[in-house]
Amino acid sequence: MIRKLKSGEFRLYSRKKDEKTGKRKNLGTFGTREQAENHERAVQYFKRAG
Repeated sequence: MIRKLKSGEFRLYSRKKDEKTGKRKNLGTFGTREQAENHERAVQYFKRAG
């Protein structure tokens, strides 16, 4: 999940909430939405590929 911050940057959060905290994990902050989307694809690839 990608959200735009007040600073204008984009932050990538995990899709599922953390059971302990009830919040989503921060998977990185990026300057553009395109960078965040590319990183999200990489995260999904490595989750599956190992």
